[in-house]
Amino acid sequence: MVLSLMRKHAKSWLIKFLIAIIAVVFVFYFGYSFTSDQALKIAYVNGEVISGPEYQKAYRDMISALQRRYKDQWNDNMVKMFNVKQRALESLINQRLMTQAAKRLGIDVTESECQRAIMSYPAFQVNGRFNMRRYQSLLNQNRMKPEDFESTMTQELLDKKLKQFLFAFLDVTEQEVLEYYTFIKEKIKIGYVEFKPEDFKKSVKFDQTGLKEYFENNRENYRVPRKIKVTYVEIDPVDSKGGVSVTEKEIESFYEYNNEAYTQPKQVKARHILFTLGEDALKEAEDKVRKVAKEVLAKARQGEDFATLAKKHSEGPTKSKGGDLGYFKRGQMTPSFEEIAFKLKKGEISDLVRTEFGYHIIKVEDIKEAATKSLEEVRDEIVETLTMSVATELAHEKGLSIIDQMPYDIELSVYAKQYGLEAKRSSYLSKNEPVSGIDESEKIGEALFALRKNETTELFELDGKFYIFQVSESKASYLPPLKDVTERVTDDYTDYLAAQEATSAASKYLEELKEGKPWDKLAKEKGVKTGETGFFTREEPISEIGYSPELTEAAFGLNSGKRYPDKAFATNTGVFVIRWLAREGIDNKEFREEEKEYRSSLVQTKHGRVFENWLQNLRKNADVEIVSPVSGES
Repeated sequence: MVLSLMRKHAKSWLIKFLIAIIAVVFVFYFGYSFTSDQALKIAYVNGEVISGPEYQKAYRDMISALQRRYKDQWNDNMVKMFNVKQRALESLINQRLMTQAAKRLGIDVTESECQRAIMSYPAFQVNGRFNMRRYQSLLNQNRMKPEDFESTMTQELLDKKLKQFLFAFLDVTEQEVLEYYTFIKEKIKIGYVEFKPEDFKKSVKFDQTGLKEYFENNRENYRVPRKIKVTYVEIDPVDSKGGVSVTEKEIESFYEYNNEAYTQPKQVKARHILFTLGEDALKEAEDKVRKVAKEVLAKARQGEDFATLAKKHSEGPTKSKGGDLGYFKRGQMTPSFEEIAFKLKKGEISDLVRTEFGYHIIKVEDIKEAATKSLEEVRDEIVETLTMSVATELAHEKGLSIIDQMPYDIELSVYAKQYGLEAKRSSYLSKNEPVSGIDESEKIGEALFALRKNETTELFELDGKFYIFQVSESKASYLPPLKDVTERVTDDYTDYLAAQEATSAASKYLEELKEGKPWDKLAKEKGVKTGETGFFTREEPISEIGYSPELTEAAFGLNSGKRYPDKAFATNTGVFVIRWLAREGIDNKEFREEEKEYRSSLVQTKHGRVFENWLQNLRKNADVEIVSPVSGES
């Protein structure tokens, strides 16, 4: 109530007077401790305090990391969804437990170790050497003080040392690697019979009583979702460009720090004539292709037009363009082709070049040497980038200002006019629908639908523009009566009964197989088709059957002594009865070649499990006292 009153009369002298009185009372009543974050204690871990500022920093860091990850999809509701407050506290508690354990073990990080780690950090280097200006600039861009970064780096080094100590004597045996490799790589083949629900639809019969009962049991599936209309204002940074000026110093600094972006590697413009031939071609076929290619090469070197020859003889996709490949840099072509192309001079024609695609004749038509664009060449581009950066910041500040000064319970369409903005209104939309005309707006559906009528969002950035939304109208979600959704319910109930019939038929079929009836004979007797899969691993989808982890797990539990599982399996395509056919073991040669890779993977898995168990044990035996609970919404 008080907050509503204050927002509604934010500009009145009475409210300003009240705020002043409240401020004085708070200062005199609570004293210095009220303004000092240092006095706030969040938790104790074995007697060591986790302070308010320490927690707030961990919380902000976690929020920033999530915002970087989810970018435009981020909204304040995600704070609750990811339980950020509790996760930030848990992270601090675990960090404190690890630091205490390291101290007991005599593990420490010296100042010089931290300094060396920072100086070898790639992001802070220019031409392979540590650059203080780059270091300070990057920290400023991320709003981080050097002491905070150094503290974070020290903690990372300490964690690394601690893990090295924990894992020093932890290894995996060759037998463990072999078992792991076998689990991943072994294959089986199965036979199957499919019972399709659609084949049972015609025989499905039901009465209105059954239909009504099905509807009542599944009524939530037919709920009509809540729908809303939103009023919104758009703040486009382009509108702020006119008031932005960029200094020469800013242009030069930007050019210096982004110099690599303006460096152009050497490029070659070439044409080629391709005579296709597989790598495993027989000698007779290879000789035949080489002979034709040499004849065309001779014509090219005698002066015949290369593009015309390519159109006539090339078998590659660029044939219609006279073999034109345009400009390309290193790394864009197959290595053997690229090696020759970059050795040729302008106008030169290569000998025959063999690649996995066949034989090529290459002609280099132009060469662009490696060069860095001068400041003058990219000046306009830099000015535009810097101008838009400032304009975007201005638009962002304008949006925040509009929200901060917006009185409570005012229509956005009325309020926006004070800022020279025209509000727009959407049609009714559901949670997953975008607002018409606003790219990426479907990403903020959760935030919009968390609002009640006349509530306003925070500022959103979507596709480079800023938006403020207000829910102007709302239709509540409701459960419709059966008469309004009869057709949908009838279709769903029919599908449900057909699936039941298919499952029942498959189960009876499986029982007869288990009783000893031959696979092929029973299939012929029942008029069903049998099929076989190819060999597949546990991690591969079964293309003939569809995705079913339960079926795959059961299939790998079968063998020559137990060929049938205990039940039939329903997938997204039908109901299947399967039987074991064969198992294919691992290739020992391949195992030796890949052993190192799988050992590394298993070691990482094992390390992760051991570390997690160790941390849980520390927590179990620790004295952790939560002084100020942090759970709840932001």
